[in-house]
Amino acid sequence: MKKGVSFLVTVALMALASSLASASDPSPLQDTCVAIAEPENAVFVNGKFCKNPNLTMAEDFFYSGLDKPGNISNPVGSAVTPVNVAQIAGLNTLGISAVRIDYAP
Repeated sequence: MKKGVSFLVTVALMALASSLASASDPSPLQDTCVAIAEPENAVFVNGKFCKNPNLTMAEDFFYSGLDKPGNISNPVGSAVTPVNVAQIAGLNTLGISAVRIDYAP
């Protein structure tokens, strides 16, 4: 009986302690940091060099390749279309990426 109570107290304390933990960044360094290939007059924050925020365009946050099926005529019978900062420059420092996976029928 004593072991059960001790176990419940331990679990309750761990649950309380984990509910107070916060693993987010409350104040990011910048809202956006559009990646740029040539680092002339650019700022390096984290990941790749950042474009001047005044020069960002809507195209920096758009990728039109996820709606197109990949080539599945290979021995594996699948294709992976990655989308990360190399395809969408606006994803730099956001920690976001996506993929489209196509399988052969």
